Amino acid sequence: MEYPSLFFPMLRVAMVCTSLLMYMGCHKIQDDTSAQTTMNAHYVGREFCKSCHENIYTLYLGSNHDLAMDYATEATVLGDFNNASFNHMGVISKFYKKDGKFFVFTEGFKGKFQEFAIKYTFGVRPLQQYLVEFPDGRVQTLPLCWDTRPKEQGGQRWFHIYGNERIPPDDMLYWTRILQNWNYMCAECHLTNLKKNYDAAIDRYNTTWSEIDVSCEACHGPGSLHVDWAEAEARGTDTQRYADMGLSIRLKDEHDEEITWLFDEKSATYKPSTPQRRLKEVEMCARCHSRRAIISEDYVYGKPLLDTHYLQILEENLYYPDGQILDEVYEYGSFLQSKMYRSGIVCTDCHDPHTTRLRKEGNELCHSCHQEEKYGSHEHHFHKLDSAGSQCVECHMPARTYMVADQRRDHSFRVPRPDLSKKLGIPNPCNDCHADKSLEWAAEYLQKWYWALKREKHYGEVFWAARRGIPGTYVDLVHLAEDNQQSPMVRATAVFLLNNYPTESSLKTLRKMLQDDNPLIRSEAVTSLDILPPEDRVPYLLPMLQDPVRLVRTLAARSLAAAPANSLSKAALQQRETTIKEYVETQLLNADYPAAHINLGNLYLERGEYDRAAVSYKKAVEIEAAFIHGYINLADVYRAQNQDEKGRIILQNALEVAPESASAHHALGLLLIRTGVQKRALHHLRKAAILAPENAQYSYGYGVALNSLEKSGQAISVLRKALNYNPYDHGLLFSLSTIYRDRGELGKALRYALRLEKNYPGNSNYQQLVQQLRFLTARRGDKSDGQD
Repeated sequence: MEYPSLFFPMLRVAMVCTSLLMYMGCHKIQDDTSAQTTMNAHYVGREFCKSCHENIYTLYLGSNHDLAMDYATEATVLGDFNNASFNHMGVISKFYKKDGKFFVFTEGFKGKFQEFAIKYTFGVRPLQQYLVEFPDGRVQTLPLCWDTRPKEQGGQRWFHIYGNERIPPDDMLYWTRILQNWNYMCAECHLTNLKKNYDAAIDRYNTTWSEIDVSCEACHGPGSLHVDWAEAEARGTDTQRYADMGLSIRLKDEHDEEITWLFDEKSATYKPSTPQRRLKEVEMCARCHSRRAIISEDYVYGKPLLDTHYLQILEENLYYPDGQILDEVYEYGSFLQSKMYRSGIVCTDCHDPHTTRLRKEGNELCHSCHQEEKYGSHEHHFHKLDSAGSQCVECHMPARTYMVADQRRDHSFRVPRPDLSKKLGIPNPCNDCHADKSLEWAAEYLQKWYWALKREKHYGEVFWAARRGIPGTYVDLVHLAEDNQQSPMVRATAVFLLNNYPTESSLKTLRKMLQDDNPLIRSEAVTSLDILPPEDRVPYLLPMLQDPVRLVRTLAARSLAAAPANSLSKAALQQRETTIKEYVETQLLNADYPAAHINLGNLYLERGEYDRAAVSYKKAVEIEAAFIHGYINLADVYRAQNQDEKGRIILQNALEVAPESASAHHALGLLLIRTGVQKRALHHLRKAAILAPENAQYSYGYGVALNSLEKSGQAISVLRKALNYNPYDHGLLFSLSTIYRDRGELGKALRYALRLEKNYPGNSNYQQLVQQLRFLTARRGDKSDGQD
């Protein structure tokens, strides 16, 4: 399985900053003149900004960005460390001070209780976390947090970040393990000018930064040239050599003053005169306010985000099928779906970037653009004035709570669709408030109130169908992907899901999307072209090796890695190898995380470099023993080398670590089938199918194994049950048809074959199966035509 370039797990993201010793004191000395910035600008620290921008500096003090992280002192620690104790699921932790420092006595490595010094505070509203630094430079996030809200709001208390869930020491989410590592998971977004500096050779961090908060230069870029420009201006000397006043990035567009706000009579809304407005600002905010992973620390202010980051699209388990926030995905992925984004609204239209507060409170903010006479009236919201239901955000920005106390609003600004809740399994704000009412009740009221509102097919319905493999859905996916009026996030997700439909129409669209202006869409098109054999990808992906955006070209190189050398010219071969090296660098940047080694192992395995693949998979397991994919992929290496006995031992080790891992049971079951140990194989294949009944592959493997051991009746039972979860899966349908055929039950065999033919009308194999069954039925004189 290929992981996205650094699978980004569920955990908080933090924000951090760093600067040069030559301008100010810093955490650690670093000589980091950013080669990518104009004229080698470097970080100077916010004190240099203060002298000219004192009013903005004052606004910034005390903001969420200012307090994103700090050293643990009497002034910064908000939690109760006055010999307080906290009992979480039987684990009693104690908080206290001594010699002016803060300590916690709690579970540590392998569950052993010990004392830990608190080095840093992390965040401030509505909760504060605490960080512990270890001798090897790794900083870990304690699960014990302080609720900073007022007591009457449920705050001023200790709580566990996972609520009432017990996280044992052998769990990947345990606080001393990699998923709670600050250096990898959090640091970039809580500091300024962060450099992780992980040394894989000695497994140590030497993480550095300029300032221990999200300071001025975190958003405006290194400021030394701007300081030089300001000083030259003050002296009256020539400043022509400084582009844009020496700023690393101009967050205002060049023609910002020319943009006007136009009132649209039909929608009773003010809109910017151009939708292409301050895109650099939005992408700059997205660097931290998105679900993403880092592929390069060479961030250049103003360049595309995907040159240094991998952005998660509307993936299952991260977002609901309709794109509502589900997991901790932050704001950018939602905002990209919105009409606001497509109309030219940007983050700072609603949020003051220096105070980090809203520019206005409540409906007053929304009425800045949306006419109050219309949208603030009872005829629009149908709720009592000044009630919760009359607040715009309650209907159009529903909230979810993360980290027990942190309520965050969805930024896709959507119209409530209770009519889709039952079909798609999604929440809706009507029933969020009226929990005692049915979905039908909510849908009826919306229809009654907004009868003239046209209910077009929502893209969430298309994504829901595509993930279930419903035949013909590729038509809607193609339409979404090619519709320039759709948001880039929706289009990119449609492109990604075309991977489920290897039709000529899908391929035509994917090839077209390689030329799209948006790198997010190009990157997903590159990935989805994996539906072609490696040699067939060459003519389409070879030009992508020269894409100006790092993510796109490195993913193209990864996709072409296994293409035969004789399918490439000498120049193309050299270009591929050069870009593959760049891909490897994107992974090694995160060599502290197991998924990076899984990705590298997959690369080497595809290229037949088995020893290097094995080393990578072993490293993944070494970093995190509970990362089961490392064991499974390592067993695949041994299978390729005809060393299944080694693979068997590895998979048994995996099951010792994770006895309930369906994927490990399935892999071991297949290995035992190959090596002739059928009875034991059935045990593991059955276990996999029980643990993950929604996974068609597991049930298919179990059913085929049963049939091969002349247990066709049991096989049919397993496969039919699996069809309840995956009614369109061609493997399940084909197996049922052929098993029934071999049992002589031709009518039932034909029934499943006809379903295949209907679902996949262009497949000649399924057409031949139907013809064969009709012939056998006719020869035997059976009157069944396969219909019930």
